[in-house]
Amino acid sequence: MNFTVTSKGRQFDRLALMYLGDTEVFRTSTAEPTADGIVWTYVKEMQQYDTLWKTDQKIIFDLGNLIDSTYTGYYNTTLTATFFTIPDSPPTADTILPISARLSASNQASAFEVPAQNASVSYTLPQNIKRAVVSLEACGQSTEEFWYTNVFSSEVDTFANSTGVLYGYSPFREVQLLIDGQLAGIVPGFWRPIVGIDAFDLREHEIDVTPWLPLLCDGSPHTFEIRVAGLSDDGAGNAVLTESVGSYWIVTGKIFIFSDAPGSITTGTQPQISESPPQFTISSSSTQNATGANETLMANTAASRSISITSTVTTSNGSSSASWTQQLSYSNFNSLTSQGLVQLTIQNTTGADASSSTYANTYSYPIDVNSSYYESPSGDLGINGTITRGLDFNVFGPSVFPSGIQTFNVTTPSTFGLSGQTVPQSIRISSSLPVFSGALLSTTQTSSAEYYSAPNGSYSFGTTEQDFTFDGVESNSPSSTYELYTRSVKAVNTSIVFDQQTLAGQTFGLPATSANGIGATFPAFDGFSVKSLLGRGPGKTKAELGGGPS
Repeated sequence: MNFTVTSKGRQFDRLALMYLGDTEVFRTSTAEPTADGIVWTYVKEMQQYDTLWKTDQKIIFDLGNLIDSTYTGYYNTTLTATFFTIPDSPPTADTILPISARLSASNQASAFEVPAQNASVSYTLPQNIKRAVVSLEACGQSTEEFWYTNVFSSEVDTFANSTGVLYGYSPFREVQLLIDGQLAGIVPGFWRPIVGIDAFDLREHEIDVTPWLPLLCDGSPHTFEIRVAGLSDDGAGNAVLTESVGSYWIVTGKIFIFSDAPGSITTGTQPQISESPPQFTISSSSTQNATGANETLMANTAASRSISITSTVTTSNGSSSASWTQQLSYSNFNSLTSQGLVQLTIQNTTGADASSSTYANTYSYPIDVNSSYYESPSGDLGINGTITRGLDFNVFGPSVFPSGIQTFNVTTPSTFGLSGQTVPQSIRISSSLPVFSGALLSTTQTSSAEYYSAPNGSYSFGTTEQDFTFDGVESNSPSSTYELYTRSVKAVNTSIVFDQQTLAGQTFGLPATSANGIGATFPAFDGFSVKSLLGRGPGKTKAELGGGPS
């Protein structure tokens, strides 16, 4: 599927969701446009939804936006689907059921908003299932957009008399899948001209629920629920999970069902859940200035947890053991100084998932953010920030989502020119590449930016660098990896100044774009505080302006 967008003017990044009926199939963000206008294209593999494409579907594309005298950027979008056959393509689900509000009959988007809504559905599933996987999609909005910078609820008033009230429930979030009220799995929780990691295709997390099949295939209705949890602390260094979080999270899910022989009934033993209670270690301290007002706040949060679910599943092919295990760890350091005007956040989430289907996934999400802002009595606003964030995402075995490996030896890649046209590549992939059983993705993005606004205008400047590598793991030699694609790109303000790529060992580059000037100048924002612009405090938030991605 090709998603191409043009926009011109000023606008926030906006969240967009695409549905086939009640089932979300694509979650993306818009880029933030320039005064001269931008165009971008994203191409998404949709093979995993093959069973949905075989029947008539109502397409709902939900992109909230606000147009007024300040926010002038319209988004003109085009979605194009191309259907073709792929030799030796992996099996896809026979049935896909949505975990959503199921509002397509009234031509509405079907996402749940939690915690205000109960994100739960009930299904009586087919009794002939041999494998089932649930995927979850979740992102925070409004007061939860920058959840990783939040503070403990006992400390939200630390700078209430100066900078203002902070957002609470800690910087820890966990997305949970519950089946019939029991925990079945967990998900750990600078835009121009290079978008943030995963921003154009927000990544879904998959949970293998095959160990639950003896229960789910009993012919009775069963509930699937999505929850978002934060931390509740007592102000004395103790914290527990809580379903109370800020407003709000947009969540949906899907149940991918792989059918057994017609007429067969899946049976077996009831799932055995071995769950270690989540372990939390928190600490915080504050200092005061000469007037007695709070000057700094430091906080540390660490968490770890594991879950294992096992059963014996009997299908038409006999009995076998089914299992799903997860190991996760999390750490966060937050430092607020200058009465909350300066904040440093260092966080990392790591995890390892494994299924008896031979699917496995290891991942790491490090982020390091340093931001500062000020407001002068005359109305001048200023923001400075640096961010380093990364993603290491390794997939092995039968994922329900394409890992990217499928592309190699099948298609000739293309790049897209800056005006949106397709530019065929002269490099072709060798037909002698080995067969791959796994994909290793690693990317790091480093950015710095400054913004200044005065009553008569504003100024901004920023740079972003990103390095990306994608390797294949050879099927016949799991310890051997093969470098398939790399890219290194650098942007200064609105210009790409360096862009080099390698494809299966061959190097090629894209021409740098000419700069439009060292700084970009736009009319000043009127009536907005810096904290509301950042989404970190009271004021008009993105929720009031149409939403935005986390």
